[in-house]
Amino acid sequence: MKDLPIYLAMSGFIVMGLGAVIKPLLVTAQFGILELSAAGRNEVRAVYGGFGILMGVALLVALRHAELRGGIVFASACALAGMAAGRLVSALIDRTIDKGPLLYLVIEVAVALLLISAL
Repeated sequence: MKDLPIYLAMSGFIVMGLGAVIKPLLVTAQFGILELSAAGRNEVRAVYGGFGILMGVALLVALRHAELRGGIVFASACALAGMAAGRLVSALIDRTIDKGPLLYLVIEVAVALLLISAL
């Protein structure tokens, strides 16, 4: 049961990553960005795609290698918390937050806390 948060986070990262690599516009359309140049698609594939897939792989390694588990899980939780913090700072600066970013903020905080519980 202690591994469940790791499996959930791993699955989420891999699904996000694969989706971003295959259909980068689906990622940005959620935030009102409806067109991407080749450079924009490259950025989405790198930041959401490559990052997400390799975070998922890292969490798989954490499940297989007990000596690495704590560091990988903590770093993954920090990455999620950092994304949530960036959304919160943006909301404070802009004095608003749309439903999509708010939903992802909540998910990122929840999964970060779940990962911490798996330490």
